[in-house]
Amino acid sequence: MSAFLSVLRGQPAPRIPVWLMRQAGRYLPEYRALRAETKDFLSFCYDAPRAAEATLQPLRRFDLDAAIIFSDILVIPDALGQKVFFDVGHGPRLDPVTDFAALSFRPHHLAPVYAAIKAVRAALPPEKALIGFAGSPFTLLAYMIEGQGSKTFDRALHFIYTRPDEAAFLRHLLEDSILAHLSAQIQAGADAVQLFDSWAGMVPAPLYKDWVILPHQRIVTALRARHPAVPIVCFPRGSGVKLMDFARTVQPDGISVDTSTPMDWALENLPKTITVQGNLDPALLCAGGRGLDDAVQSLKNTCSGRRWIMNLGHGVLPPTPPDHVKRVVDLLRDTL
Repeated sequence: MSAFLSVLRGQPAPRIPVWLMRQAGRYLPEYRALRAETKDFLSFCYDAPRAAEATLQPLRRFDLDAAIIFSDILVIPDALGQKVFFDVGHGPRLDPVTDFAALSFRPHHLAPVYAAIKAVRAALPPEKALIGFAGSPFTLLAYMIEGQGSKTFDRALHFIYTRPDEAAFLRHLLEDSILAHLSAQIQAGADAVQLFDSWAGMVPAPLYKDWVILPHQRIVTALRARHPAVPIVCFPRGSGVKLMDFARTVQPDGISVDTSTPMDWALENLPKTITVQGNLDPALLCAGGRGLDDAVQSLKNTCSGRRWIMNLGHGVLPPTPPDHVKRVVDLLRDTL
């Protein structure tokens, strides 16, 4: 049994589990070499053999407890029929949607993702877990309406306020699509899944229940009914004190805590029946040194006796030296 899965299920584990968001990516030279073989990022995500290889690369380097399938949250808008592409140096771009009723989820479009999951699960030893994932409704809607990343997502919020019927239609379509995508990943071999609401912190308090809490509750409840043995982790990044209501209503198996949220506050205010994951600062991982060592030890001390999975408060930064990741794992394993 994977230590990662054991902790999520509230069972004894032989060690502190660790994996890192964006653990497969540009900080690894072997990933950069592999990525150079494909013309664009989305094509890379849909290349099942290469996506599987990218997923496995960090587990060959580091003694991690889980792999996360190499993909992207924007494969769902792409599978709905909205054109998605990645502009080098500028990030994702999405063509405007002119007719929301014409959007329809096409699961066959994501068949390469499921093929990659099958390949990775077959290659992993049983003690290593495989995580599937999807973006959450607000974050996906924000990209779909904005057409790109944003510091404020003003267009998306304006759309929700001024076109509520269309916004509600799109939210429910995304809920159904996310549920189908996560379920297909589990059927392909994912041992657990994580929902990324990267821009939950942008949601104003009056909208938070309808756009963050209730969509997650519907997805988690429906997914648990289909796959009761599969743990579900949620990452409503930037939610702050609203995490309390989120946890009590959604009741996921785990909540990933972002860097801005103190871990001692999270442990005090989140139900003890929920595993906490996080929240090492990615910038500190990149910097390394004594500060990194102290932060890892502090997290170990703070989370001692609680259901905790070591992770970051967000993803690994591209300039991060791989040796710093190894250092974190060695500190957790007490092998230094």
